[in-house]
Amino acid sequence: MTSDLTIEEFIAKQPEYDKNRRILYPILRLVVSSFCKVEVTGLENIPRDGQTCLMINHISNLDPIAVTYAVPFRYVISLSKIENFSLPILGRLFKLWGTYPINRGSIDRKALTQTIELMKSGQLVLMAPEGTRHPEGLAPAKDGLAYIASKTDVVIVPTAICGAQDWLTRVKRLRRAYVRLNFGKPFKFKIGGRARIPREELGLMIQEAMYQLAITIPEEYADGRGVYSDIENATTEHIEFV
Repeated sequence: MTSDLTIEEFIAKQPEYDKNRRILYPILRLVVSSFCKVEVTGLENIPRDGQTCLMINHISNLDPIAVTYAVPFRYVISLSKIENFSLPILGRLFKLWGTYPINRGSIDRKALTQTIELMKSGQLVLMAPEGTRHPEGLAPAKDGLAYIASKTDVVIVPTAICGAQDWLTRVKRLRRAYVRLNFGKPFKFKIGGRARIPREELGLMIQEAMYQLAITIPEEYADGRGVYSDIENATTEHIEFV
């Protein structure tokens, strides 16, 4: 299990995980397309290489699977709550893919450091800054993503997930599920070479990032913007587009 590895071992094992991913990805495409229509826009906004973070709104437990399915030219690496690794089939697949666990009951410093090191090694990492699912719309974000980004040179791609809230209900009723994904305009935080960013500034950084995520949510799903619905108040003092 990835939690049994040291951070150094986990990073060193990425080529082995890539071999697994090459086998698993076509299977994932086949399985997801069998029960779900995934509509994708903005793929051109994802860098083809280099350290990248897909910053998502988290509205269902299908989200990371749908995003992983949608990116055909890079492997998406996600965190998942540690309880999921005990699931009979899904847990085994997570371990093979190289998904890594996070303990949501407290600040998980190992997961934070793993994320930083994954980004520094040039990987594509998925993160949900709200920390948990909010199907009703965006909720105030935690500072974790801003802290991690302040330690790296990561490109952040706001990734809007829409329509997935009722995917399981649809499948149970023998109807096809639907997910719309929109990858928005990539940006970086303005760090200026500083080793440490004050907590207050981290809060301002993540707020600006969340407004970019809200802007990425299409107008027909505007309810999903939640507490960031007032997009006319979005500022870019702490971010720069790339």
